[in-house]
Order: sequence, then structure tokens, then C-alpha cells
Amino acid sequence: MADKSKTPSNAVSKIKALRKQELSAEALAQGIFDGNKAMLAKAITLLESTKPAHFEKANAIIEKCLTQPNKSIRLGITGVPGVGKSSFIEILGKTLTNQGNKVAVLAVDPTSSLSKGSILGDKTRMETLAKDPNAFIRPSPSGTSLGGVARKTRESIVLCEAAGYNVILVETVGVGQSEIAVHSMVDFFLLLKLSGAGDELQGIKRGIMEMADAIAINKADGSNLEHAKLAVTEFSRALHLYPPKANGWTPKVMKCSALEKTGIEEIWEMVQQFVEHTKENGFFEKNRKQQNKNWFLQTVDEYIKQFFHQKETFKKEQAALLTAIDEHKISPFYAAKTLLDKITKEL
Repeated sequence: MADKSKTPSNAVSKIKALRKQELSAEALAQGIFDGNKAMLAKAITLLESTKPAHFEKANAIIEKCLTQPNKSIRLGITGVPGVGKSSFIEILGKTLTNQGNKVAVLAVDPTSSLSKGSILGDKTRMETLAKDPNAFIRPSPSGTSLGGVARKTRESIVLCEAAGYNVILVETVGVGQSEIAVHSMVDFFLLLKLSGAGDELQGIKRGIMEMADAIAINKADGSNLEHAKLAVTEFSRALHLYPPKANGWTPKVMKCSALEKTGIEEIWEMVQQFVEHTKENGFFEKNRKQQNKNWFLQTVDEYIKQFFHQKETFKKEQAALLTAIDEHKISPFYAAKTLLDKITKEL
């Protein structure tokens, strides 16, 4: 006779019941250490909240999670919409879990609050990976600024690592400044490109090429395979024109097909070679330490903005000064100084 406690409906009921529970920071942290997905999701929801009480609780959880040993690999994945990021991530994720890894997929999409959904908002796009017991998928946190979204994602990385996820995949929407934000929180940065769309190098931002540790030409299948081979050659030539990277790694260009599941394992092998290389020359640890310092400075900036926007008196003062600027009664620079003086007195 089947165990009714293990049926999908009962599992959903347990998760719903857990969501309603008010658990302590200690209980949530312990649940994370035990690899409980529902506890991990609840903790991430807390750190995404704007409520002061949730903020304090989330910070307590993060501090506890930082004491856990961390041997993860953080991999950033970027590319324009339509390049096949979701399909690529799903196949890569399944490849990794089949090898015995635990994979967390996070996203940085500052437009999610405007579009009412993130690039990972619909988990049906990664339906197979979402059902994998060794995978955890989290949509991009909502937020009105990239800084706020990036901070929440960085904190989510800490929690996922404490839960035992040894590979963290961070996806970016691939527009604006989100690539820079993701690059600043990962060990390896992968750029996905398409071939067969005219001039392969046309329209690509120089900064993204400089950040990339590797370029993967996706959808290298069928009639597009020859175009993909040509793209590999063109991008390889282009990368040789860039100055050497500080990590001592020579960026690679590879082709893959999420549809035919080819080239994915080779890309992961390359990532592992990169990690081995940068650990040997000391860059891996040095980069992690520098990222922590940058996270500290960026978080301070974000908290200052948050503090300002939560104060009603500052909002009113700002509105009055904006009106004065509009009416040419005061310069923007003097208005800024006036507001800062008021803030300083309140501190």
C-alpha cells in the first residue's frame, strides 16, 4: 500500500504549512544546514522582504550560514534574450546533478518588478530541473534598483551554499548593467552567443567580451552547425586582441547545443580547469576576498539609500527641493547639499 504522506498533494500541504509557521532564525538556519528546500526558500523570502523585523532575522540567518564550510563554484551566465539561456542552464544543471552535484540557479533581473515576472519566474521553462531533488531554482528578487536586486542575490548565494549547493548558477537578463553585477559575484563568467546572424562580432559590447572567461556558441546544431564553427573561429581571433586577464586564464570559445545536449560536459570540464588554474595561482581566493570587500561597500551604499527612502521627513524635504529646482529657485547642487545637511543632523 502506498505511503500517503509521500504523495505530491501531501508534500504541497507540508510546504504551505511551513510557510505559515513563524520559525526562529536558529530553526531556519538549522533547516538550511539540513538541506531543507522549504526552509531555504523561506529564509530567502525573509531577506527579500523590506520589513525591518524580517531584515534583522535575515541578517541573523546569514551570519550563522557564513560559518559553514564553502567549497562551491559560482558560475555567471549571460547572453541576450533568445540566446537559449534557460535551455542551456537546464541541460547544464541536469548534467551536474547526474554527476552528483547539488545545483542552485539564481537570477539577476532588475526589470522583473516592471515586467511582473523575472527571467526565471516561470519554472516551467526549466521543468525537468525544477523537479530534480538536487536542484533549487529561485526567480530574480524584485527591486526598483539593480543594487538592491544584486544585494539580495549575493545573500541568497550564501544561503544556498550553506544548504550544500556546491554549484551556483547565476543568470543575468543580459541588458544594461546586470552583467557587471553578476560578474562581481561569481568565479567564472560565461557569455552565450548565437551564430548565423550576420557579422558575429557586430553589436557585442566590448566590456562583456573583456569580462568573459569563455564564450559558448549555443544552438550549434542542424543547418546552423557550420555557422557555429565559423563563429568559434571569429570570436577566438577577437579574444586574442584583448589584453591578458588578471586571473592568468586565456578565455576559450566553444560550441554547444542545448537541444542535442552536445558540448555541455566539455564546457563544465573547462570551468573545472579554470577553477584548478586560478586556485593554483592564488587568484581564486584573492578574487573571493575582493568580492567580499566590494559587497560590503555596495551594501553600505544600498542601506544608506534604503534608510533615506524609509524616512517620511526626508521624502517631503526631497519633494520640496525638487519643486524648488523646477522653479529655478535653487541649483541641483545646493539642493543636494541642503538635503544631506538635514540627513546628517538626523543621524
